[in-house]
Amino acid sequence: MSANKTDVLKNWLIVVALTSILSPIVFFITFTKMEELSNQPKIENRTQVFSTTATLLLGLAVMIHAYVAAKRAQALQESAIAAHKSNEIAIKNVRIAQERLITERFMTAITQLGHQSAATRTGAIYSLERIAQDSPQQYWTIMEILTAFVRENAAGKLQNEQIQQTARTPTDIQAALNVIARRQIQKDQPNQKIDLRYADMSTADLHKANFQQADLRGANLCQANLHGANLCEANLEGAKLSGSILYQANLQSTNLTDADLCGANLNCAQASGANLRAANLTGASLRGANLRRANLYKANLQGSNLKAANLQEAKLFLANLQGAKLGKANLQGTGLIGANLQQANLNGANLQQANLNAAKLQNTEMFFANFSEASLRETDLCGANLMGTNLQMAILHEANLCGANLMGANLNMTNLSHVKLEGAILTGAKNLKLHQMTFTQDDVTTHLTDNVPS
Repeated sequence: MSANKTDVLKNWLIVVALTSILSPIVFFITFTKMEELSNQPKIENRTQVFSTTATLLLGLAVMIHAYVAAKRAQALQESAIAAHKSNEIAIKNVRIAQERLITERFMTAITQLGHQSAATRTGAIYSLERIAQDSPQQYWTIMEILTAFVRENAAGKLQNEQIQQTARTPTDIQAALNVIARRQIQKDQPNQKIDLRYADMSTADLHKANFQQADLRGANLCQANLHGANLCEANLEGAKLSGSILYQANLQSTNLTDADLCGANLNCAQASGANLRAANLTGASLRGANLRRANLYKANLQGSNLKAANLQEAKLFLANLQGAKLGKANLQGTGLIGANLQQANLNGANLQQANLNAAKLQNTEMFFANFSEASLRETDLCGANLMGTNLQMAILHEANLCGANLMGANLNMTNLSHVKLEGAILTGAKNLKLHQMTFTQDDVTTHLTDNVPS
């Protein structure tokens, strides 16, 4: 109850009190005058006087009770306000104490990071992780401290390759990487990235690490375990990843320009839209990997395993795929202009609408591959094995098919103008028409199917 209402009750109480004080006087005067009246009027007047007096006294009692209740409510309200203010002060004091404690813990951990003992440094790293969890304001500062710790203390001091191959990641460096790998990207500062440029993380265990959008340019991740790691939109330009495990890793839209992935395991990796321009993937395994719309311009994939990989609409211009295994790979709409596919294995691969202009496919195995509507202008297919391939509506203008095996191939509406067919085997070729051979360059060594219709 407010103070205004209490004042009103107080005023009413004064009025009723005065009335109660004056009522006996009025009663006495009235009673004195009643002596002159007869009995009946006396009784009526006395009854009225007593009734009025009782009413006034009852009103006085009610007002007194209301006033006391109002004063009590006011006291309770004032007590509640005081308690609330006291609680706010207590909460503020607790917050200040917590912040002071976090600051002390933070400073202690920073000091311990420079300790000579690896165990002390490791404890300090995990202490910083707990501080980052307890204090969101310190989160990004701690991430920057840990990444700087990794960069400065894992500088790749080992020079001997054999030592590097057998060396294990130091305990404190691995601990720092574990904390960074568990980071929550939504807490990162706007326009800021995890900075691990040129850090030596070779042989590190980064299983399922979260390096999304991280800056890993020039980093050494040779033989690192990145199984299931999230490297989506990360920058790994010029990074060293030879012998690393990237099985089922997320490499979507990742920048791997000039990266060294020699002998790396990229089986079932998700690398759609990744930039692998001029990357070294010699001997790498990419079985079942998703490289849809990836940029592999001038990439070196010599001897790599791409069986059942998805390379749909990927850019492989001038890429080196010599001796690569591409059995049952999806290369639909892929750009392979000038690519080197000599001695590669394309058995059962889908190259529908692919662009292989000026590509090198000498001695390439392509059993039952699908080249329908593909462009193979000026492509060198000398000695290639195209047995049972589908070349329906393909363009082979000025292609070199000398010594190629086209037994059972589907040549329906295939453009064979100015194609070199010396020594080629077309026995059992399907849907081949005589007019398709009008401008071909063949000789007695060319083995045509019997009774070619006109």
